[in-house]
Amino acid sequence: MNKILLELENRRSEAKKGGGKERILSQHKKGKLTARERIEILVDPGSFEEFDMFVTHRCTDFDLNTKSYPGDGVITGWATVNNQLIYLFSQDFTVFGGSLSETNAQKICKVMDMALQNGAPFIGLNDSGGARIQEGVSSLGGYAEVFKRNILSSGVIPQISVIMGPCAGGAVYSPAITDFIFMVRNSSYMFVTGPDVVKTVTNESVSSEDLGGAKTHTSKSSVADLAFDNDILALREVRKLLSFLPSNNRSKAPSRKVIDDPNRLESSLDNLIPNNANIAYDMKELILKIADENDFFELQKDFARNILIGFIRLDGDTIGVVANQPKVLAGCLDVDSSRKAARFVRFCDAFNIPILTLVDVPGFLPGTQQEYGGIIKHGAKLLFAYGEATVPKVTIITRKAYGGAYDVMSSKHLRGDINYAWPSAEIAVMGAKGAVEIIYRSDLEDEEKILNKTKQYEERFANPFIAAEKGYIDEVIMPRSSRKRLVRAFKSLKGKKIANPWKKHDNIPL
Repeated sequence: MNKILLELENRRSEAKKGGGKERILSQHKKGKLTARERIEILVDPGSFEEFDMFVTHRCTDFDLNTKSYPGDGVITGWATVNNQLIYLFSQDFTVFGGSLSETNAQKICKVMDMALQNGAPFIGLNDSGGARIQEGVSSLGGYAEVFKRNILSSGVIPQISVIMGPCAGGAVYSPAITDFIFMVRNSSYMFVTGPDVVKTVTNESVSSEDLGGAKTHTSKSSVADLAFDNDILALREVRKLLSFLPSNNRSKAPSRKVIDDPNRLESSLDNLIPNNANIAYDMKELILKIADENDFFELQKDFARNILIGFIRLDGDTIGVVANQPKVLAGCLDVDSSRKAARFVRFCDAFNIPILTLVDVPGFLPGTQQEYGGIIKHGAKLLFAYGEATVPKVTIITRKAYGGAYDVMSSKHLRGDINYAWPSAEIAVMGAKGAVEIIYRSDLEDEEKILNKTKQYEERFANPFIAAEKGYIDEVIMPRSSRKRLVRAFKSLKGKKIANPWKKHDNIPL
């Protein structure tokens, strides 16, 4: 018995060494933590339970039978984060560059199955050179097994990917299917084909960072949601994100006790909207002032900045926020902002998170670039997402709500539950000047007449009252009372039950 216990201790000690001191040192020199260090930072202290510590690969080709490491380059198991059960894997770059083998994939698939079975979030810490080439199709099959589980888990449990090193080739598609992707600046990158292949095929010269680094994927491609300066910051933000999320699609998001008064009035909001309708303001100011403790967990902040998405709490309850940003492109909807918001709305709906929509939108961005880029289909994604969402939906129109963009932004017509407007709201087909120039096209040479007709149009339509008269706006509220009214509105909707017609799945315009 003593012999077995000694061997057990030795095996555990060997497994914890990973690829050895030199490779661990190399990892640290790059500013990266080891796989085990990352787990320690992510999870609650002492909560991690490891699976398959002693698993080794089975490959005998290319002399691999002479090289094996306990764990085979990935650490898997379960733990708690904020006392919430989670399952995870952490790829170990010090062992075969964290490459995916048949047994490596089996370890990951085991914890993915358990996460789905037990209704718990799944987190992947990615740091891998890709498929283990020596294992050929077995490695490729392993990736497909992981992808399959990502697909089956989608909309059932939250899935979060943290890219903390290389993630290339087929390896990128697992994170791409997950709900959120975080990256680390200057040490992580994602691409289907690397710089060398790009150079060979297209004759383009590009660095790994420019091709697939954190800046590229947070500001240009929208593949990643957020980027951080180091591993520690990234992992801490994962903990914060999880604090907003439910464990699965049948549970509610965690509620927190807060000291922030739900009836708090913000008199400064009465002056948020400039007197001149053409002057921009910062919608983020409104979000921060209505949120519990002025806390807004913003996502994709560097991409499609004309729309804001993220999570706040109202009287302790998680709320998803979608808001036009007048500071960028006047808050117009375009291809990128429509995609960004649509995906977020669908996530919130899948996981029972109520949605707050803050509207100041003059319309869809015009131009050939938008039309050729498919603004018709991409804009339809957003209206589709809002229309199919069954979670509580509350909307505030702060200023402009023009044309089709009014419809799209969680209007009453797309099953918005409670729709408010500020006194400054303007709900119309278009702005006064454009409308008058179309209606009175024959009088365009008469400047005085056009000016008078514009003033008449503004007096008639540049207000929230016509929409309110028709029941499309439930109430015109004072800006200062927005937080109080929103808290009460969402509380009143907690018992909401609504079902869509039965279908296998929808056919959203992709």
